[in-house]
Amino acid sequence: MERETRALEVPTQVQEEYEELILGSVDALPERDLLRQLVQARAECRPLRVKLGVDPTAPDIHFGHSVVLRKLAQFQKYGHQAVLIIGDYTAKVGDPSGRSKLRPRLGDEAILENSKTYVDQAAKVLDMDKVELRRNSEWLANLRMDEVLTLTSRVTVARMLERDDFSRRYAENEPISIIEFMYPLLQGYDSVATAADVELGGTDQKFNLLMGRTLMEVYGMTPQTIMTSPLLVGTDGVQKMSKSYGNYVGVSDEPGDMFGKVMSIPDSLMMTYFELLSGSSKKELEELGASLADGSLHPAQAKRDLAEKLVLLYHGAEQASHARREFDRIFKEKDRPEVIAEMPVPTDAIRDGKIWLPRLLTALGLASSNGEARRLIEQGGAKVDDRPVTDPAAEFDVEALHGVVIQVGKRKFLRIL
Repeated sequence: MERETRALEVPTQVQEEYEELILGSVDALPERDLLRQLVQARAECRPLRVKLGVDPTAPDIHFGHSVVLRKLAQFQKYGHQAVLIIGDYTAKVGDPSGRSKLRPRLGDEAILENSKTYVDQAAKVLDMDKVELRRNSEWLANLRMDEVLTLTSRVTVARMLERDDFSRRYAENEPISIIEFMYPLLQGYDSVATAADVELGGTDQKFNLLMGRTLMEVYGMTPQTIMTSPLLVGTDGVQKMSKSYGNYVGVSDEPGDMFGKVMSIPDSLMMTYFELLSGSSKKELEELGASLADGSLHPAQAKRDLAEKLVLLYHGAEQASHARREFDRIFKEKDRPEVIAEMPVPTDAIRDGKIWLPRLLTALGLASSNGEARRLIEQGGAKVDDRPVTDPAAEFDVEALHGVVIQVGKRKFLRIL
């Protein structure tokens, strides 16, 4: 393949396109095969069919999910056909990738509801008017038993146990169900059904993506190229981004919350976020890196630019500019937001005209429980009219709280009516 690629005459525009498309990827396999495909597609005046499958296992998409969506959007930008597959059938099976046990199977109602939100949120990244949107129940639900048996006969148990998570569980005598073995086959069959030229996924999907190549060869088709993207590290700078770790930024987060969360990432993650999330070109990234290296651009300024750029992508220029001004007002100028939500004290939280501060924070939705509220107060995370209150036993006369602003943490403000 290397000799074949070297023999190709690669137009300058195609070379530039190739370099942009592989930017930020971990694997592009077979090596340099994508370049051959791009040259051939240009010669034949046809777009590549670029597939991404997502299982609607949760209602929300965060920045970690958006990494591969943005890669798909890059292919769209160069005129290729984006094929977005909503895995409404594979969600019933459950992807075992990276799991230590069988993933819970979802019901039809939850899958349908999650599918709707996925499409709405994907529209924040992709041009959905030009997306070929499919659901894999279209072909998987109609497979006959003899077709399923044919599918399973093409791959050995030994091949399945090459997967890191399967081999680890097998070695530790952890149960592996047959339905988990089915998942890579079903995802691979999606590539057969949609005649994919390229399939995208996270690094945890590499085995499944390669299975698509195997099955396409079995069915007499030209096997797809695969491209994997790194798993995004969350705002804590340690774990991969996940709602369960609380280190995520949702694509539907409010502009101010999104800006603030991006500003909380460690400086060491800035360039990664620029590269994987912002849509910046290779040249822009090189210039940014050089400016940070020679000191002409301060990291705090770069991080504000990053946060504003990401808010702009999901909420537009006006909201992005406003979020930046509000952030600076609160954190640089130590001032309050221009607009503060207002709420009365719930009557059922009042005792003899007074209210205990932890109960007040919980009743106003500023803390999830009295226990959490106590911890916030003890750690200095609560202010009443800009005055820190660190005594969790503090009580206030409700009448005296009218018009008072309660602040919890750095971003939560609420005025009491």
